[in-house]
Amino acid sequence: MITVNGEKLDFSGTVTELLVVLGYGEKRVAVELNENILPKAEYENTSVSDGDKLEIVRFVGGG
Repeated sequence: MITVNGEKLDFSGTVTELLVVLGYGEKRVAVELNENILPKAEYENTSVSDGDKLEIVRFVGGG
């Protein structure tokens, strides 16, 4: 079980796979994994493990 933006989720895979499952796909996002900002270049090779806590923030344009 992992926690994403404060909600529990049963998931196993990479950060990239998680973003697809959650519907973020190719949108511009920032991911914090266990209180550390994760560089986008590492999403595909970073596995999410039981107990991990992620915060995902999507960038929205406007003014």
